[in-house]
Amino acid sequence: MLSPRYRLYHLPLFLAKYAYLTVRQKPLAVHFEVTQRCNARCGFCDYWKTPSDARSEEIESFAAAARFFSPMFATFTGGEPTLRRDLEQLIAAVRDNVKLCYITLLSHGGTMTLERARALWASGVDQFSFSLDYLDERHDQARGIPGLSAKIFRTVAAMRDAQLGVVRFNTVIRQDNLDQILPILDHAASLGCGVNFSVYTDFKNGNREPLLGAAHARDLQQISNDLLRFKRRRRGVISNSDHYLEQIPRYVRGEVTAPCRSGIRTLHIDPQGQVKRCPDFPTDFAWRDFKPYKPVDCNKCFYACRGEAEAPLRWSRVQDMIASA
Repeated sequence: MLSPRYRLYHLPLFLAKYAYLTVRQKPLAVHFEVTQRCNARCGFCDYWKTPSDARSEEIESFAAAARFFSPMFATFTGGEPTLRRDLEQLIAAVRDNVKLCYITLLSHGGTMTLERARALWASGVDQFSFSLDYLDERHDQARGIPGLSAKIFRTVAAMRDAQLGVVRFNTVIRQDNLDQILPILDHAASLGCGVNFSVYTDFKNGNREPLLGAAHARDLQQISNDLLRFKRRRRGVISNSDHYLEQIPRYVRGEVTAPCRSGIRTLHIDPQGQVKRCPDFPTDFAWRDFKPYKPVDCNKCFYACRGEAEAPLRWSRVQDMIASA
C-alpha cells in the first residue's frame, strides 16, 4: 500500500520507474545494512555478536550509493538500524538523492518510541516494519528481549494514532509458529497495520530447528490458501504478492528450482559500503565498482526478497499498492 506521503497520481510514476529500471537491468530495491550491531539475541542470527566498536567502521552516508543505483525501493536494515544515532540523517540523505523512492525501515522494535518514530517519519521513512513471529511471550524469548511483544503493540498503536506512515509486521514462517500465522494477520488488521511473510532459512547460521520441510507442505498449502482468500477479500493488509504466497508450498516441496535472481532485482550494501547479492552471501566489491550480477544456482532460501524479485507484475500487485489496510 502507498504511504500517506503519496497520492494515487504517483502510482503511474512508480510503474514508469519500474519499467525503466527493468529495461535498464538495474535493481528495483537496494537494502542498506547500516549496522551489524544488534541488542537482540535471536537464535537464527549471530549479528548480536558484533562488537560495539564496529561502529567505527560504519560509513557515514549511503547517499552516493543511493544516487548511483536510484532504486524504486530502499530499505534500512541491520543488525538493528535504530542503534545508529545518525539514522535520521542517513535516511534523509537517501531521500534527498533519489527521486520517487519508497523507504522502509526494518527493526525488532525494542528500541522504538513514538518520539523516535516521529523523527524517522520526518526524515523520510514511508513504512515501518517490525519483526513479529508470535503474539505472546514466545516472541520475547526468541528475540531475547523481555516484554518485547507488548512493547511493539503499544508502539504500533501509538504510531497508527499519530498517522506515522505504513506499519507492518515482518513474520518469518517457521515450523513452530504455523498456528500463529492467521492470528498475527487478524491482530495486524485489528491494529490497522499489515503483515509481510517470509519463509525461514538456516542459511545464516545453520540452525535447522525451525526449518520447514516436506512434512509441513500440507499445512503450508492450507495456510497459503487461507492467506490468498484473505487477500481477495481485503487487499492492503498482506503486503506479499499473490505469486509469493502461491510459491511457498512449492518451495518446501522442493519444486522451486529456478536460479535465484538476487543481486539483479534486489541487492544489499553492508555497513562498509560493500555490495553483496544476498544478505547471507559474502560481499563482492565496493558499490563504486559494481558489476551486474547473473542468476546463481542457489535454492537455500525463499525469503520474501528472493521470491518477490521473481514475481511477475500482475494486476493484483497493483491492487495491493493502492489498497489501504
